[in-house]
Amino acid sequence: MIIKAHEMEKELREKMRGGNGTVKITHIGKGQLPSKVRLFAKITLEKGCSIGFHQHDGETEMFYFLKGRGKVSDDGTIHYVEAGDAMFTGGGKGHSVENCDDEPLELIAVIALDS
Repeated sequence: MIIKAHEMEKELREKMRGGNGTVKITHIGKGQLPSKVRLFAKITLEKGCSIGFHQHDGETEMFYFLKGRGKVSDDGTIHYVEAGDAMFTGGGKGHSVENCDDEPLELIAVIALDS
C-alpha cells in the first residue's frame, strides 16, 4: 500500500502537553497501523516551539531526529540533539522536546504499546 503525502492527515496542536507554540503533526498511515502502534508521525517544531514533559506508561515512544537541533529532557536529564540522533522513552519515564534553533526541528515519532 502506498500513501501519498497529500493523503496524510495533518494536525496542528497548540501548547502540546503544556509546551509552547504550535506543533505540526503529519500522521503517517493513520488507520493502517498495527494494533500495537498508537502513533507513527512526522513532527515539526518551529523556533521556540516545544512539547511539554509527559510520561509513557505501558508504551514506548521513539524519536528519530531528521533536521535541526533541539533540547530534550530524558526523564529529567537535559540533552541536546540533532539530525541523526534517536531517543527512546518508556517504562513510566518521561520526556519533553524543544526546538532551540532558528530552523525547524523535524522528527519521526512512533509510539508502540509494550504488551
